[in-house]
Amino acid sequence: MIPPIRRAGVLGAVLFVLWPAVSPALAQQTPSMPSTLRYGSGLLDIPVSSVLPHLQIQGTFSGFFVDLDRSAVVDANGVTTGFGPGVQDFFSDASLAVGLFDRVETGLSFQQFGGDSDGGDVWGLFGRVRIWEPIDQGIGLAAGARYVTSPDFGGASGHFPARLGFADNRFGEALTGGTNLSMYGVATAYLRGFDAGGRIWRNDMTFTLGYGGGMFREGGRLGFYGPGHSNGWFYGTSVHFDTGESTLLSVMAEHNGFDVNVGLQFDWDGLRLGAHWLASNHGAPTGGYASEYQKPKFGFLASVRVCPTRRGFRCRPTNMRRTEPDTIVIPAPPPDTVIVDLGTAPPLPQGEPETLCLSTGRNVDVTLTAAGDTLVGPQRVSLSSLRPVVDFAGGYAGGAFWFEVGDPIVFENLTFGKSPDAFQVDCDQILRVGVYEGVPVFADRAAERPLVMVFIPVRPGVWQRYERGLN
Repeated sequence: MIPPIRRAGVLGAVLFVLWPAVSPALAQQTPSMPSTLRYGSGLLDIPVSSVLPHLQIQGTFSGFFVDLDRSAVVDANGVTTGFGPGVQDFFSDASLAVGLFDRVETGLSFQQFGGDSDGGDVWGLFGRVRIWEPIDQGIGLAAGARYVTSPDFGGASGHFPARLGFADNRFGEALTGGTNLSMYGVATAYLRGFDAGGRIWRNDMTFTLGYGGGMFREGGRLGFYGPGHSNGWFYGTSVHFDTGESTLLSVMAEHNGFDVNVGLQFDWDGLRLGAHWLASNHGAPTGGYASEYQKPKFGFLASVRVCPTRRGFRCRPTNMRRTEPDTIVIPAPPPDTVIVDLGTAPPLPQGEPETLCLSTGRNVDVTLTAAGDTLVGPQRVSLSSLRPVVDFAGGYAGGAFWFEVGDPIVFENLTFGKSPDAFQVDCDQILRVGVYEGVPVFADRAAERPLVMVFIPVRPGVWQRYERGLN
């Protein structure tokens, strides 16, 4: 069996080797990430590189069941000396998170709801800063921290919060370091999944790898708590299935530094329900389970996301907004004919060469005549003579009501106003970032989120700029 820390290195090596092969040319938005059990957005118990969008608020309630016939009793050094009564209980947690400026996610964690263990109130703070997030597919980077207060067992000192959230008077005395503060760095790769097999099979995938201290690392030498730990490394993956315009199904698996957790969550307009199986990697020891931490546990989650800037305050999840490939329909060729012409070929029509950027994201070379006609192909054939059978590929905003009346557009929960000028662009300088009302949306290749400016194709070769802050 490969040790956890080596498995983390293997995962990183696989991503490094396969990344150029799986990264496609078309852009897409990163999917809405699931809710963690008690620390905002992420997988089940590990963070990811993305954060909640600006002013989006997320509240989460989660819990899990513990059923033990006996529980480990430890001495001051954390060594198991015997067994006490069993544990049959339900432990729950809650959190409240908010996104700020599309760069920061911060919030509060409320732990130890229910359960028979004492130790007073346990609560915490958490935050994450997005360092880099790709416009399309790519690798994002973030850094963050979690702070959780220590339980209070009648004034006894030296206790620290454990990773499952409930207060435990066995945890802390034999630690080499505390777990109140858990700092970490994390990288997430966002990849397009499969499109075949119908809409429900269309999906996006993420792979996350990170390193942290505190709860991600400490307690590994305690037999009842952390054998098989990965010395602070954590990693996980998720698959997000596009099940509808306002629904998203996320399936995930992770190693949080100690446990392998698996789960799924279904998101409907920001209302999210989930189920999870924790500590699935721990086999039954001789004599049966005696540790809440190593016993596989079933739990559930309920979460709601609120978007104050959207109608009804409901947050539609970010799905895979794929656009069907542009297609040019060409009629069947006539029967084969051999024409012998002994005369001189007529001269090609004259005009000025021009490069048009299409809404497909590709440049096309044409010739424009003085009369305003567009000539295409090596023989400089008039495009007007080929229509409607053959035309430029792509979808365009020209003629759309919202474009003609000058309405602002809402893209990625941000409002962009229409600029007064139309102009030409070079397709090599822009990148598609999504779709609005069936029309592709582009941004500068060097732009970072949150976007300040986007480009909308009006007709072949003509583009309109939309900017934040314009009415």
